[in-house]
Amino acid sequence: MLAMPSYHALAAMVLTVAVFYLFARGKMSTEIVSLGTIAVIAVGLYFYPLPDTLPTDGFALAFGGFGHYALITICALMIMGRGLVVTGALDPVSRALERVWKVNTQLGLFVSLGIAMGLSMIVNDTPVLVLLLPIFVALAQRGAMPASKTLIPINAAVLIGGMATTIGTSTNLLVVGIAVDLGMPQMSVFHYTPIVLAAGLVAFPYLWLVMPRLLPDNSPDKDHVERRFFAKLRVTELSGLVGKHFDEIVDTLPEDFRFEERPTGPFEAGQRMMISGTHSGLENAMRLLRGPVAPAWVIDRIQSEGKARGEDIEVVEMIVTGDSRLIGRTLASSNIADHYGVAVLGIHRPAKPLAEDRGNVDADVRLAEGDVLLVMGLGDGLEAFTAGDGLLRLEGAREMPRRSKALIAAAIMFGSVAFASAGLVPIAISALAGAILMFVTGCVKFDRVGRALSGKVIVLVAASIAIGRIVLDSGAAMWLGEALALGLQHLPPAGVIAAIMLFVTVLTNFASNATAATVGTPIAFNLATQLGMPQEPLVLAVLFGCNLCYATPIAYQTNMLIMAEGRYSFADYLRTGVPLVLIMVTTLSILLAISYGM
Repeated sequence: MLAMPSYHALAAMVLTVAVFYLFARGKMSTEIVSLGTIAVIAVGLYFYPLPDTLPTDGFALAFGGFGHYALITICALMIMGRGLVVTGALDPVSRALERVWKVNTQLGLFVSLGIAMGLSMIVNDTPVLVLLLPIFVALAQRGAMPASKTLIPINAAVLIGGMATTIGTSTNLLVVGIAVDLGMPQMSVFHYTPIVLAAGLVAFPYLWLVMPRLLPDNSPDKDHVERRFFAKLRVTELSGLVGKHFDEIVDTLPEDFRFEERPTGPFEAGQRMMISGTHSGLENAMRLLRGPVAPAWVIDRIQSEGKARGEDIEVVEMIVTGDSRLIGRTLASSNIADHYGVAVLGIHRPAKPLAEDRGNVDADVRLAEGDVLLVMGLGDGLEAFTAGDGLLRLEGAREMPRRSKALIAAAIMFGSVAFASAGLVPIAISALAGAILMFVTGCVKFDRVGRALSGKVIVLVAASIAIGRIVLDSGAAMWLGEALALGLQHLPPAGVIAAIMLFVTVLTNFASNATAATVGTPIAFNLATQLGMPQEPLVLAVLFGCNLCYATPIAYQTNMLIMAEGRYSFADYLRTGVPLVLIMVTTLSILLAISYGM
């Protein structure tokens, strides 16, 4: 006979269901629901403390998530990811993948999912996603599939791969360790890999073809047509164009860039060619062609001053207003570089295409109200230019990558991943050390750290940790396990395995992997004895269930890491994750029953 749950356990279950409903409904912001959850736990435990605890002990449980190692790890990983982005450290990798994506987007996603799944079999899930996340964000910025359509599938592939070996995740090691302590033989690294790979093959078409269609396009400006800026490309002696014909380089150019005029013969040093492209297109073209679109002395001065002052170089868009002194002047006659130390890279003219003006764009084109200038410079120079010449600064400023720090940022990231993957130190320690090194070496500016962190993710992590603690400490998890054991007596073996896996999956998606492993493993071990079933398949059902954390953002730290970059809502995880959970539970249960002759 199953005893009634305690009042605390009942309250914990009600709170978990209520929080899930509010997250899934999406009417209230994630931040408000998360902070409200923490407040309810803190106030509730103050007036109705758990047995043998003081009223103030509830504060440590409710607010402990803000100092929890999992939150520190996630924040540190976000900072290291920021370091890779602002230094351009992963640009070569993203460009290599970009070539695959250009052949065909479906092929690109297929290859990417395979890489993610394969890497996570031998490297811990979190470092793998940390390495892949900025790559796919960069790919999205270059015109590949939007990040919001790729990050959840990539994360799911990483989680499936991590499930396949005992070293794939720390949760796998925890389940195996508990099972060994209870008397089960030690499992080898690849003990159950064939089962997971077979299930992964069944789920792969869903990840590849269906999941991206279920996700929204959350690109920041998906409805905005990017401005096309016109400029003069200067062919220098160091340029990769010298001596080449136009047809030799046309296939290497970015899609959002083009030459408005072409030479009759090979390119020669000293030529100036009319070009046009989007903001990112011009930047990529300058990098590939090694030719400036503004006087070289201005760009050199900006770069040297930025390095000396330790400041980031920015590229911003500015609109010429009706009272600007620039109206009717040309870039050459306005002496912008001399006055403010900034460089105008290009001009966008909304009223009529600038391409009709075939003269020297930075000498002959007279500026008019409404023209948009693409300007590069340091912060104080850009501010002075805005105020002094009557310009309006638009949204969409970009920092120029600090490429001199790229190798340092890459070394820090890969070093942190290597130390964690080899088991020399926990991921929390290696990630925190990596974040500190990013600050010390200047790869990430401390005053810009807010751009790397997401407030929504921070409070969501803290709330999920508090929910996990209250579910475990109140006895709610143990009561649910006992109720499960009573209801499984009459099910076939595959049904028992599926039920245990689903129970653990629910725990891992709403509490934590550690809670699910700690509660689920002893229950599975004892249940096997009571039902006369082999212990290993039931323990593996727990291990697999702990890894089926696709349905909520609070289920695993990698889910949190992609939330801000993909601009995901709780409902996005639920809509795509529940079908994947059902596919994996069904497939894994059948495979376990067949493999163990049950």
